[in-house]
Amino acid sequence: MLSAARHGTRCILFGPEADVRAALTGGEAHSVDIVDCVTSITNDEEPARAARAKPDASIVRAAKLVGEGEADALVSAGPTGAVLAASLLNIKRLPGVHRPAIALLLPLPAGQILFLDAGANVEVRPHHLVQFAYMGAAFSESVLGVERPRVGLLSVGEEPGKGTPDVVEAHSRLADGKLSFAGNVEGDRLTSGEYDVVVTDGFTGNVALKVMEGTVRVVGAAVRDAARSGPLSMLGGLLLRPALRGVRERLDPETVGGAYLLGLRRPVVICHGSSRARAIENAVALADRGVRERVVERTGDALAAGSALRGGREPDGEEIPPGLVRQR
Repeated sequence: MLSAARHGTRCILFGPEADVRAALTGGEAHSVDIVDCVTSITNDEEPARAARAKPDASIVRAAKLVGEGEADALVSAGPTGAVLAASLLNIKRLPGVHRPAIALLLPLPAGQILFLDAGANVEVRPHHLVQFAYMGAAFSESVLGVERPRVGLLSVGEEPGKGTPDVVEAHSRLADGKLSFAGNVEGDRLTSGEYDVVVTDGFTGNVALKVMEGTVRVVGAAVRDAARSGPLSMLGGLLLRPALRGVRERLDPETVGGAYLLGLRRPVVICHGSSRARAIENAVALADRGVRERVVERTGDALAAGSALRGGREPDGEEIPPGLVRQR
């Protein structure tokens, strides 16, 4: 965050001021505005209840500042459930949006895809999946610069009739819509680079992400062990090191920084709880880009153009979607 501030982004940091200042050196304390907050929400608490019961919690106060227009975007490495709950209560959904979705940019050897929902909604209906698709496509166009992004729907087969009844219904609606819909995506094609946006429910999405993260760790460890198994292997490893360094850099999640919470009235970026300085810096840059590229406005326009907004007026008191996933 300090690096982002030095690059011209005004940052407001919410947390225990004494601890923050103790961690800073020299004139770094002047690079950010610090709002003293000693109360927080932990992973052990029920997110919606805690967000209402703890108005002085750092994530609640930060979300309120954004919701009131005193800040343009929210970035947090706190518990995902708490970020989502505080955002829904204070920033609120875009008019006509059923539920926000966590959209994570996956860096892959064949390119990158925007994957959503990554854990905000464990149970969804067809109209939720349709909205996720339009929100993901709008983000891909406005922030990532992808023209007419190819949208896929994660399922157990490529045929339109494969999957749960909700997935089959969502497929039908997307096929009749205005997106560049590429049909169903099976799990083994998720990382193929054939799609720009892949849509699923939060339960499936979160499990798929954890499986991919675990696989990357296991394969990486196996490669390292193989490269150290003998003199010839070590020599080969040294020769490959420059190329592998580039691959590692491209696939490093910290290069992305965080996941976007789409469907809210202001940009919100959620970071991994173990994020280091580089990841936070990139997350701030991602949020800043979302503000400059008007991702919220363009998301609303895309939903309206695709007739994907729900009818009726938006209630004043926002409800937390059922089945919040506590993660990261």
